[in-house]
Amino acid sequence: LALGLMVMALAGPMWGFRWQEVRSEGVDLVIALDTSKSMLATDVAPNRLARAKLAIQDLLTELGGDRVALIPFAGTSFVQSPLTLDRDAFRESLESIEVGIIPRGGTNLPAAIESALEAFEGRQGNHQAIVLITDGESHEGDIDEAVERATERGVKIFTVGIGTPGGELIPSEDGGYLKDRKGQVVKSRLDEATLQKVAIDTGGVYLHAAGVDLGLGALYRDHIATMDKRELESTMERRYEHRYQIPLILAFLLLAGEMLIGERAARRRGRQKETTT
Repeated sequence: LALGLMVMALAGPMWGFRWQEVRSEGVDLVIALDTSKSMLATDVAPNRLARAKLAIQDLLTELGGDRVALIPFAGTSFVQSPLTLDRDAFRESLESIEVGIIPRGGTNLPAAIESALEAFEGRQGNHQAIVLITDGESHEGDIDEAVERATERGVKIFTVGIGTPGGELIPSEDGGYLKDRKGQVVKSRLDEATLQKVAIDTGGVYLHAAGVDLGLGALYRDHIATMDKRELESTMERRYEHRYQIPLILAFLLLAGEMLIGERAARRRGRQKETTT
C-alpha cells in the first residue's frame, strides 16, 4: 500500500484550484514584407519571398510574450494581420502572402513604414519596432519623410536586405524573365545604401540577410529583445492545486508503522524464546 501511494504521489495528483492574475510583457513588433515582383528573384533560394516567409516562421519561436503584426507591401501596403499574440492566426496570414497580393506593382518603402506606424496602438514608441524585409529598391514616395515620422514616434526600424548587390533577373510567368516597357530584361539589385540609412536614422540596425533564417533570430535576440517592454495584457487563470503531499505523507506513515510493527514483533518473539528456554 505504501508503494502504491508513492506511485500516486509521483503521478502528481491535482484537485481544487485558485484564481491567479497572469501578466504578459513584451514589445510590439510589425513585420513589413516586400511582395513586389523583384522578390521572385532566385539569388536567395528558392526565391527571396519564399525564403523570407520561412525565416519569419522561425522568428515566431523567439518572440515569447511579444505581439506581432504583418504588413505586405509593393506599390501600396495594408495590414494583413493586426498586432496579436495569436501565433496561429499570424501564421495563416503569413502563408497567404504571395507576389501579386497587392495589385499595384513597384516597391513603396514609405507606404510600408506609414502602414506600420498606423498598426501600432498609441503614440509611445520605446517598445515598438518595425522589421522591414525587402530588396530595398524603393521606386516612389518620400522615404525621408516617412523615416522622420518614425523617428519622432521613437519607433526603431530594423531593415533586412534580401538579395545581392550584383542583382538577379526576375522570372516571369511565361518561363522567361521580366522585361520593362522598352523590352529590356529587368535585373533587381539590393539597395543596401537606402536600407542602411533608414536603420541608422531611426536607431535600428541594418542586416544583410544570410543563412537559413536570414539572421532574424540573432537580430531579435541581440537588439529587439533588449528593448523596453510594456504590459500587454493581464488575465486571470485557473491554477490547480498540487496534492502529491497527501499520498506521500500517507506512504511514509505506513512505512514508519511497518518498522514499528516489525520491532514489536521481534521483541515478542524474543520474549517467547526466553519463556520456552
